[in-house]
Amino acid sequence: MLYDCRSLADRDRGIAAAIEAVRNGELVVLPTDTVYGVGADAFTPYAVKALLDAKDAPHTPPPVLIGSRHTLDGLVYSLPAAARDLVEAFWPGALTILVQHSASLRWDLGDDSGVVAVRMPLHPVALEVLRETGPMAVASANKTGQPAALTADEARDQLAYSVRAYLEAGPAVDPVPSTIVDLTGDEPVLVREGGISLARLRDVVPELRESQVA
Repeated sequence: MLYDCRSLADRDRGIAAAIEAVRNGELVVLPTDTVYGVGADAFTPYAVKALLDAKDAPHTPPPVLIGSRHTLDGLVYSLPAAARDLVEAFWPGALTILVQHSASLRWDLGDDSGVVAVRMPLHPVALEVLRETGPMAVASANKTGQPAALTADEARDQLAYSVRAYLEAGPAVDPVPSTIVDLTGDEPVLVREGGISLARLRDVVPELRESQVA
């Protein structure tokens, strides 16, 4: 079902429905500060698999979105100083960080490398859902190879009945992908430049280098 979160009453119903769906292991579509995302409880393996199946992306581990900076401390064993500085400067916002997650976490994101991509989005609807559900596996709300959805209605055209609740908040304002920084090695590496420029990142972490992979 699609809920128009631009209406206060529908927003309340939609957020409640989305929270319930995530807790039940179902999929939801929600707005972020980049494009719309399709998400599931990060700690429910069958829900994560349903997300990947809905996108036709069985071998692409999804990023994890969180609703609070403090949640990050519960996901990683040790957070590098550069990661803390970047999070302090750019979260919530269009920055995704790659970090080593704690080995004790009971989740299956489709990858056993021990690395997870984490982001805190700058969107009130997404944050309201995430603060109730906890970490969610969230990928762009489109079929693999198809255009990213800029509204929940566009996402519904592609994902249809695989999703329990669609939260519509109007067209994505800034549909530029998030910037990705790898913080798993000895020095931070820019993997993808997106919504946050390399220059802005280096204002915070001067030692950040660009990836050599074309």
